[in-house]
Amino acid sequence: MNITIIGSGNVATVLGKLFTENNHTVKEVVGRNKITARSLAETLDAGFCSSLQQMNKNSDMFVIAVKDDAVVEVSTQLSLNEKIVVHTCGSVPVKVLEQTSKNYGVLYPLQSLRKELNYAPVIPFLVNGNNDTTRESVFNFASSISKYVIVADDKMRLQYHLSAIIVSNFSNHLFALAKEYCDNNSTDFKLLLPLIEETVHRLHRYDPAAMQTGPAARGDEITLQKHLLLLQTFPELQKIYMLMSESIRHHANSNV
Repeated sequence: MNITIIGSGNVATVLGKLFTENNHTVKEVVGRNKITARSLAETLDAGFCSSLQQMNKNSDMFVIAVKDDAVVEVSTQLSLNEKIVVHTCGSVPVKVLEQTSKNYGVLYPLQSLRKELNYAPVIPFLVNGNNDTTRESVFNFASSISKYVIVADDKMRLQYHLSAIIVSNFSNHLFALAKEYCDNNSTDFKLLLPLIEETVHRLHRYDPAAMQTGPAARGDEITLQKHLLLLQTFPELQKIYMLMSESIRHHANSNV
């Protein structure tokens, strides 16, 4: 399939490489940031354009890979008749594209994408289309680049997006706070990596609630108080520790 990518950030870069690696052709990269857009175009052996008004309209699919709050702005500048147009956002309704083309949909990658990574993670896709033909086309295209594809309406996609924020963004923030704590106390954060990896590994085989351990889960108030004393000079982390411990305690008690 011939594709035009609108955007040149993390999502555009990772998806662009994924498209070409799976025998699709990126015909053009369109982006206001001329430096990053031209660089991505060169990487993908594609054309480059910095203006939506001047872009080539001969591609089969147009992928809007910009920030959530920029999708509407981009869509209002497009008029693509019957071409397939999709956005890649988890929280943006599909109908924002209804003025851009008679055929529009969503190609949402359920993954944290960073263009500086030198490897491609497994990427599930949530897709949709405004009609059966478009939905099938987007689904088939997604299936050509990923083993994990489902059709999801706006509500389901938003629910997955929220869940993704909790398991990825929130957990990464906890890792960042833990590393900051380790750095400030001359301890090695890397010694925690096997624990982090084992915690995630268990999710493939067990329900996370069944694997919950720690002082809050077992009602060890003495250890909890020792930890809170250690965190007196880290009030932000202390607050999170208390909130998380209370939540763990509540769930542990409710499952008794």
